[in-house]
Amino acid sequence: MGGLRSLLKEVKEANHKVIGKHVYGSLFECDPDILSDAEYLAEVATNAAKEGNMTLLDVKYWKIHPGVSLVAIILESHITIHTWPEYRFATVDVYSCGERSDPVASFTYIAKALRAKSYSYDVIDRSLY
Repeated sequence: MGGLRSLLKEVKEANHKVIGKHVYGSLFECDPDILSDAEYLAEVATNAAKEGNMTLLDVKYWKIHPGVSLVAIILESHITIHTWPEYRFATVDVYSCGERSDPVASFTYIAKALRAKSYSYDVIDRSLY
């Protein structure tokens, strides 16, 4: 979490025109029943937006048997979840613009909600200087 705080401080001090934070990663050994439940995943995305202090605009999902692809449009950008229940695997992207949002909090909320036994993620600064 310290890495994101440092990034935000740098961005604020640099007086950026646009602040963009992109967190993306993989979730391993998730609960396969959860990974197949599109409505539950929509609820997870909704709550993840709240956790990251983001404004949810809409959630859409597509059941791709046996997995799900979901996109949540947030005022600040988007959250996506793609699942492969047969491999107990999911990928997640959280991209947000602005100083007040916390995409790492959203990502870790999703990892916990999908009961991932492990996960990895990267954070990219997509700000305009």
